[in-house]
Amino acid sequence: MLRRAHWRAAAVMTEALRPLGIELRHFAVLIVLADRGPTLQRDLGVETGSDKAGIMRVVDDLERKGLAVRKPVPGDRRARAVEITPAGLELFDAAHVAAEPLAERLVGELEPGEPERLAELLTRFAHPHSAHPDSHEA
Repeated sequence: MLRRAHWRAAAVMTEALRPLGIELRHFAVLIVLADRGPTLQRDLGVETGSDKAGIMRVVDDLERKGLAVRKPVPGDRRARAVEITPAGLELFDAAHVAAEPLAERLVGELEPGEPERLAELLTRFAHPHSAHPDSHEA
């Protein structure tokens, strides 16, 4: 059921992102960058579930489109931090605006209060340790 829900949600987001010229994998990276700020490329891979080569391709795409830039990390000549650009933030905001009515359609058949409950349950499922107040995870 989770796979089916994922496919349905991914199809809706793909529809919303297509006119903006990006794919879901690009948007996933923009979400992390908008939320966390400059992020090591390897950490982007972990956050988005991408392998090293995959995240490199996505960041290359974002750089070509002017949506993100790689910057050196002081003290580590090999590491690169990826940072969202103003154009990237603008596109990120546009993607949210475009996706909102489609996301509402996704949960349109749920009863009042169920969309919030679903979000809560999925959050606990995806992040079991951080969802509990007695968690010792930093």
